[in-house]
Amino acid sequence: MEEASEALDAGAFSTWLDEIAAAIAGTTSSDVPCGTCTGCCTSSQFIHIGPDETDALAHIPAALLFPAPRMPRGHVLMGYDQRGHCPMLVDGACSIYAHRPRTCRTYDCRVFTAAGIAPDDDKPVIAERVAMWRFRHPTAVDRAEHDAVINAARDLTAHSATQRAVEAVQVVLTRRAAT
Repeated sequence: MEEASEALDAGAFSTWLDEIAAAIAGTTSSDVPCGTCTGCCTSSQFIHIGPDETDALAHIPAALLFPAPRMPRGHVLMGYDQRGHCPMLVDGACSIYAHRPRTCRTYDCRVFTAAGIAPDDDKPVIAERVAMWRFRHPTAVDRAEHDAVINAARDLTAHSATQRAVEAVQVVLTRRAAT
């Protein structure tokens, strides 16, 4: 990843890893210090919504949803507008934030920084933000876990940068749970 001109504190690595593990498990939402960044909302991303997400589904117009390919019945995707923006992004903010889908609740662009990889080329706004994040390593465990995620990402062959980054984190979380 290229160096950014302005660094953003991504937090202590092991603390972030604990938090992302809880988000992946569904026990909490990601708590990303986004500030005014809406990169994930403006980068032509499809949002998966499971059939169990009744609150989110109740707040998204049905006309914006379509069946998710290769997923069981009831799984849907919400697309994006002609500019690549989420249709729920209104005046620079999520209009259904308290009711947003699980995909949005767990998305954390710091996963790319954690894995030492850049997002796919079609996500320049996210890539700009990712290049700014800097994790702190207050303990040897923080450094070792961060190195383990980076090494795992190098060994993976997932199709997209997102898949590789998430899988690398999951590899380290699985190893961590086994010890």
